[in-house]
Amino acid sequence: MSKKLLQKYLPDPDTFRNMKALGFLGDHLHSPNLWHFNRRSVARAFAIGLWAMYTPPLPWQQIMAGILAVYLEANLPIAVSLVWITNPLTWIPLYYVAYKVGLMALGMEGFGFAEFSDLFSIEKIMALGTPLLLGCAILMHLGGFLGYFGVQYLWRRSVLHRWQVRKHRHAQPDTAFMVNESCSGYHRLLVSRERYRQGMARSKDSVRVASKTRPSNVRKA
Repeated sequence: MSKKLLQKYLPDPDTFRNMKALGFLGDHLHSPNLWHFNRRSVARAFAIGLWAMYTPPLPWQQIMAGILAVYLEANLPIAVSLVWITNPLTWIPLYYVAYKVGLMALGMEGFGFAEFSDLFSIEKIMALGTPLLLGCAILMHLGGFLGYFGVQYLWRRSVLHRWQVRKHRHAQPDTAFMVNESCSGYHRLLVSRERYRQGMARSKDSVRVASKTRPSNVRKA
């Protein structure tokens, strides 16, 4: 899980502070806890965003994500951005998936995709009944669970990988490590090893030059 990648594609914090839908949070938007990029805050943000994306459509999704991010001290930009997975372009297919999940859970038969598309609208969403609501509830909790523990797993794996790369930067990589490493990862390792060797060579040269330029009247300890 790359913090640089997340920060690259997320909007500027001021964009979220100026959102009308989040204006009710007031001074809470200036809390530093909402902008941290660490394992816990990012995992909580993914759980919140993937949970809130199946709640009633915008702007309520943003409002719920903002409230939960403040209460749970999660990363606000990630939590709010993820709810946009469900948007006017994706409402019908995503809510149809929820509808089918609800039908399966209830053991019922329902509309096909074409019929569902004709019936679906924000005004009539409640008229689609128990299958849709139950399916949304199931996917909300499943998304929150997978979001939280998925980020935890990927973050730990990323940290472990970086530690292994640092370890093999100073020694010859073992076969097991190289088998699991991608071509790009192997290239980065070689570049890192070369930079390390160059840095060590410069350090030795600096020490050698310093010893030569040291005044002759300075005694060694």
